[in-house]
Amino acid sequence: MTRFVPSGPLSGALRPPPDKSISHRAALVGAMAEGETEVRDYLDAADTRATLEAIRRLGAEITEVGEPGSLHLRIRGVGLRGAAPAEIDVANAGTLLRILPGWLAGQPSGSWVLDGDESIRRRPVDRVADPLGLMGATVECREGRYPPLRVTAGALGGIDYRLPVASAQVKSCVLLAGLLAEGETRVTEPAVTRDHTERILAAAGAELESVDPRTIPLVGGGAARRITIRPADRLDPRRIVVPGDFSSAAFLVVAAALVTGSAVRLEGVGLNPTRVGLLGILNRMGAAVEVEEDPADGAEPRGAIVARHSMLAATRVHPDEVPVAIDELPLVALLGCFAEGTTVASGAAELRHKESDRIATVVEGLRGAGADIEATEDGFAVRGTGGLRGGRLDARGDHRLAMLGAVAGLASREGVEVVGMDAAAVSYPGFTDHLALLAGT
Repeated sequence: MTRFVPSGPLSGALRPPPDKSISHRAALVGAMAEGETEVRDYLDAADTRATLEAIRRLGAEITEVGEPGSLHLRIRGVGLRGAAPAEIDVANAGTLLRILPGWLAGQPSGSWVLDGDESIRRRPVDRVADPLGLMGATVECREGRYPPLRVTAGALGGIDYRLPVASAQVKSCVLLAGLLAEGETRVTEPAVTRDHTERILAAAGAELESVDPRTIPLVGGGAARRITIRPADRLDPRRIVVPGDFSSAAFLVVAAALVTGSAVRLEGVGLNPTRVGLLGILNRMGAAVEVEEDPADGAEPRGAIVARHSMLAATRVHPDEVPVAIDELPLVALLGCFAEGTTVASGAAELRHKESDRIATVVEGLRGAGADIEATEDGFAVRGTGGLRGGRLDARGDHRLAMLGAVAGLASREGVEVVGMDAAAVSYPGFTDHLALLAGT
């Protein structure tokens, strides 16, 4: 166990680690390309290492240069249709598990088995197996729903697919399969999700377009976006620059908002509009958070975030907001502990299918630290008491729960013991060092 005690003001400036979601996608698209792709500022963490090992097994060649925490890569790809048959260990990387099958399903020949750790084996993959099956792929999974996942190559046909639940991973899987299918593939999402895959593919030369099919683009007004992709002969991304991870930076932003007297500046953070839903939630709660955008550099917007301690008011997170704040909702629960009133999140059933059942684990963890919080079927309700007593939080192998416990400890009255703090290395190597740096300890 690691104990995090109440902190004095957090201050200073630092750069969070590279974006995990974009790093996964950059490596995969680099492997799908012909020739060499340069990837700058790739995240050096457990999940993204699993993706590098996966593309090596598929035949890609990788040269690494850089310091721990951030890598510069040169990836010599195998081409869209050159993936070698292999058994793939995705470890704990759910993004890899759900996106990679789209590429493999359209190969001219071969078969692949994707498996992972105990946590991965509890994560449903029927949500990617089903649309791939509609495209003509042969995909088998345990009990029709869970890993191991076997993908057998075959001819694919384009489909018009509406996602039952907004999911960037499922959308990305179908789009990759669409590159190898006959005819157009269209994916309609019920709410806007992160669009990193679309940006990377478009920059690599894929024929892709995105439209808003709603007549009146209002919240609750029907499908949010339709993406069309056409088959391709090759991809040529050449150079991909990965910005700082907003989801990682969010823990430091919230820590600054909660710890009295704090003022923290985070540089080089990705500011993709489909990822920064937490900023709108913080604004409604009265948090003192400012954003300074950098000049355009590559496909992904980035900039600095400045966060200061604030008095907070409760808010309600609606279902249409969830896809653009999905990874930060545990932090909203923590913020709610310090806010005046009751903070409610709904429409977040997808949280039950993350590295852990994040609704259950967040509620259990924060309740163990003194929070007045209840789970609902698709979210949670937190009654703010103006603070948090402290106690014990079990991360249950979930990196974001481990970091949540650390921030809770700094802002609490008595401190929080976090069980399984080492899980933070999945997405944020050096997280505790960064906290200590900002705390001046």
